[in-house]
Amino acid sequence: MEIPQELRYSEEHEWVAMDDNIATIGITDHAQEQLGDIVYLELPETGTAVTKGDKFGVVESVKAVSDIYAPVSGMVVTVNTGLPNTPETVNEEPYGDGWMIRVEMSNPEELDDLMTAAEYEKFIEDAEKE
Repeated sequence: MEIPQELRYSEEHEWVAMDDNIATIGITDHAQEQLGDIVYLELPETGTAVTKGDKFGVVESVKAVSDIYAPVSGMVVTVNTGLPNTPETVNEEPYGDGWMIRVEMSNPEELDDLMTAAEYEKFIEDAEKE
């Protein structure tokens, strides 16, 4: 399981990469492994406001349908429009071409609430023990 050190992570298994005030968001390698083969994605449109902790999309796999939650608040400035046509990209490259949306953050301090790679790894290990 891959957990890039430079990213931040939510308890709902989304990752965030920062570039100035723009947060690129996707689901983690762990999340896509748990879901299995992803067959459908529903993502918001550019210009949609997202709020930390609220649902912004849906991912459907052969095993389950899961909501995707915003790890930060802001305005969607870019959507990975190719993903709905090739949802398997999320399985193949969750941290690369499998990114989902880019958000111009309205409250950069929200990043402090997200986990580091080490914290996320421990979070997964603890959850698997339960």
